[in-house]
Amino acid sequence: MTGPINLNNASLSRLPIDAPNYDRDKMTVGIAHIGAGHFHRAHQAAYINLLLQQGLANDWGICGVGVMPADWTMRDVLNGQDGLYTLILENPDGSRDAQVIGSIVDYRYAPDDPESAVEALAAASTRIISLTITEGGYRDPDGPAFALITEALARRRDRGVPAPTVVSCDNIENNGEVARRTVLASAERMDPELACWVADHVRFPSSMVDRITPATTLEMAAEVRRDFGVNDRWPVVAEPFTAWVIEDDFADGRPPLERAGVLMVDDVRPYELMKLRLLNAGHQCLAYFAHLCGFQFVHEAARDPLFAEFLLSYFDNEAIPTLPPVPGIDLHEYGRTLVARFANPAVRDTVGRLCAYSSDRIPKWLYPVICANLANDGPVQMAAAAVASWARYAEGTDEWGKPYEVVDQLADSLIPIARSQHQNPTAFIEITAVFCDLAHQPRFVDAYRWALDSLHHKGARATLEALLR
Repeated sequence: MTGPINLNNASLSRLPIDAPNYDRDKMTVGIAHIGAGHFHRAHQAAYINLLLQQGLANDWGICGVGVMPADWTMRDVLNGQDGLYTLILENPDGSRDAQVIGSIVDYRYAPDDPESAVEALAAASTRIISLTITEGGYRDPDGPAFALITEALARRRDRGVPAPTVVSCDNIENNGEVARRTVLASAERMDPELACWVADHVRFPSSMVDRITPATTLEMAAEVRRDFGVNDRWPVVAEPFTAWVIEDDFADGRPPLERAGVLMVDDVRPYELMKLRLLNAGHQCLAYFAHLCGFQFVHEAARDPLFAEFLLSYFDNEAIPTLPPVPGIDLHEYGRTLVARFANPAVRDTVGRLCAYSSDRIPKWLYPVICANLANDGPVQMAAAAVASWARYAEGTDEWGKPYEVVDQLADSLIPIARSQHQNPTAFIEITAVFCDLAHQPRFVDAYRWALDSLHHKGARATLEALLR
């Protein structure tokens, strides 16, 4: 009996699962992607792989670019596997579909070799620079991702190389414009004339990406070896559902993305708002209550009728009324579909993943819903309760007094402020860097204080029951 097959170019013809049917040696890099983590590999790279399988994208191979010190693991795995990895789709009925993705053909690790990373971005063949650097990655124009992009753009201008298209694939409202502002700020600091060149020539289409993709665990890698006979050091697991909507505004050509199911539009905003205020904000509504109730996995909470009712109430009564019509989509049906997606037991997404880095997420996903409803006299009870559940979670101890780690860039300041709210109930929402002036909005404050008091004195489950009664 033979063991699992090591994943690399030499083993492609012997793999027991679907593998690239195209000649990877004939591919050239057309896309440089900064932040080639689990989401990119489950989403954008999978779309390019589908085009490659159709013989449509040989000059659109992907070069992954790692900018964070922790990216060394991805560097070593992808280089050791010739850029190949396994994508596992977890179906709600428990069945699984596996395929090997071959669209990533190079990887550059900027912390060790910034020159190599910049040259990948500056190459004439690289016509798209895309990003998944998390919501917080856009705060600093001098951060590693934008420092690399700006240097590469300067070299392209100086060499007479055509400007690229910069595509943000992060969960930020109007992400193309956010990326544009950050690149322009970085370019302005380097050279005002470069900023003018960027403004005139580089394109920044906004996009909406949608696929629930939990972090890979050692158990997942072991299952790929056991169930599929492939030794992959870092496979990716995702739900079957996927969507990508992008504005059709490119500086120097693009792959035929529509042939892979991507929706090319003039204005991505309606789709973007739908996803951010329903899926992403829905995750935040669920996460902290679920954690406080002792749930480890998202599907466990979403399958609880109380949590499902809470999510649907937030969707139908608070989030959807703030959204414009979305062509071709019934928003209430989309909300019901989200609950079913959250409840998929095979995905095994963790509550802890959703609770992490909340100070980047709540302001971008849930705060706009609250502001819209305050401005239009709409209800805010469900969203206020979600914020209160974050404030209670940020205290760092559960309802049984057991401590846990609060993972957040602002954790050192959030935790003591959250613990002070027993004396000052509005202390947490007085953090203006996160909540702006919400602490001075009486309708929100009343709903928030009720929920926080209930969480402290009655617990998370009883609070949800009272909220929905």
